[in-house]
Amino acid sequence: MKKLLFIYNPKAGRGRIRNELADILDIFAAGDYEITIAPTRKNGDAERIAAEREADFDMLVCCGGDGTLDETVRGMMQNESRTPLGYIPAGSTNDFGGSLALPKDMLKSAQIIVDGMDKAVDVGLFNKEAFIYVAAFGAFTEVSYSTDQDMKNVIGHSAYILEGIKSVGNIRPYHMRIEHDGEVIEDDFIYGMITNSISVGGIKGITGDNVDLADGIFEINLIKNVRNAIEFQQLLGALAIGRYDLSDRIVSFSSGHISLTSDEKVAWTLDGEDGGKHDKVEIVNVKRAIDIRVARDLLSIKQD
Repeated sequence: MKKLLFIYNPKAGRGRIRNELADILDIFAAGDYEITIAPTRKNGDAERIAAEREADFDMLVCCGGDGTLDETVRGMMQNESRTPLGYIPAGSTNDFGGSLALPKDMLKSAQIIVDGMDKAVDVGLFNKEAFIYVAAFGAFTEVSYSTDQDMKNVIGHSAYILEGIKSVGNIRPYHMRIEHDGEVIEDDFIYGMITNSISVGGIKGITGDNVDLADGIFEINLIKNVRNAIEFQQLLGALAIGRYDLSDRIVSFSSGHISLTSDEKVAWTLDGEDGGKHDKVEIVNVKRAIDIRVARDLLSIKQD
């Protein structure tokens, strides 16, 4: 029998996996898998389990939110093994699950793991630390990990919105020097995101059009400091309709390698989790670093 390691976060998505766990395991068993179950108890568990045990299995599956996925991928990137990864989204936002067109129905996602195909996707390295879909700094980036877990469990995505509104008065600019592909940009920025995802924070289209998860390229959007009310209104309007060219406060480009240097240490998030404070950051795209199981009829991800 094929061996499957099932890592799951019992607290993700209001703990809803508790009602689905037996049926998920039954789907795997029907797919001729011998299953080893590994629930997480604290931050870092998924990374440790994946790093220590990936090589012993034919399939690795994680179930939880984007943070659980991030930890699992981080652990897998520490190995030379290339075990396929299955993902059952169970969090409040599930940005990367949406990018992979994985259904919110956990049993349907489990069936895809049994019947689907493997798709190579890129992984980012943030000062050599792996992340799966977004590295961000500035306004609102502290929201996802400062929001109380119990609050996330109770009201889900609304928790991010409420915390985001409260943080508006704390927005401040950071002076940064940004280098990519022989170009240098130096200015004061209030926000930046380096992404490989169709959505961020549950908002589709914010990363740009025609995103390819396996092209070795990040979509990068930076927001310069807003100097007056008119610029602020223009910025909001451009963001609302996804027309970043309508505001000169937004800098957008694509690159597989970007370096950022700031005058002071800046707080970052990696896949919605605390990424620490840094004054020097190097972000590299590792093209097609891992294989993720997706539906065979998937059309939203480019295939070769």
